[in-house]
Amino acid sequence: MGDGNLNNQDKLILRGLQFYGFHGVHPVEKEQGQKFLVDIDAWLDLRIAGETDDIADTVSYTDIYRTTKEIMEGPSRNLLESVAHLIANTTLLKYPQIHAVRVKVGKPDILVDGPMDYLGIEILRSRVNNENK
Repeated sequence: MGDGNLNNQDKLILRGLQFYGFHGVHPVEKEQGQKFLVDIDAWLDLRIAGETDDIADTVSYTDIYRTTKEIMEGPSRNLLESVAHLIANTTLLKYPQIHAVRVKVGKPDILVDGPMDYLGIEILRSRVNNENK
């Protein structure tokens, strides 16, 4: 399955997750920490869960949240790219029903010379292009 086919497929949506972590390349980011915003889309077939109304036929949002929380509040990483990659790969490894995941990580409190909501990155990983990289 290619990444371009995701638009009209079922997915779990987690928006506006907020964590306090110590990720960044600057010493002050590693010492004082900061707030991070995370959005996740996880693609999987939700038809059976829709028919059975049984949590066993899907992946719990809270399980994905806990996985993300462990990473965001865990050991410091230099780059948001690395943090997002770890969230995506861990999600794909822990939940085999999920065939693709998009992770967006933003820093809302970064100092820049102008107004902004946040700066960040977004990655997309799938079983087709993942292969445990």
